[in-house]
Amino acid sequence: MEHAITVGADALYMDERDHVATALREIQAGETISYRSAAGLQDVTAANDIPFGHKIAVTNIEAGDDVRKYGEIIGRAVTPIAIGQHVHVHNIEGIRGRGDLGAKGTN
Repeated sequence: MEHAITVGADALYMDERDHVATALREIQAGETISYRSAAGLQDVTAANDIPFGHKIAVTNIEAGDDVRKYGEIIGRAVTPIAIGQHVHVHNIEGIRGRGDLGAKGTN
């Protein structure tokens, strides 16, 4: 699959299974930003300030749900995350290499 960063996009979205897009610049709360999916140019309004390189939710994520970025699971939501919210260590936890989760078969 070929990917390209499209001029005019504010965030990078790589895989149709992703729950988040990655900010390509500083984004201010209340600002409407654009990212490109298979359906075309999509808009989302930032609920929080999103630093460059951080994630913004492009779908609602329930507490306990796995979170995907670039088609890969990057963690699990510890609280509900609404579309437009900043997604980072304050609302997701890492699950890779976690011995405490390995016994449960979630590693």
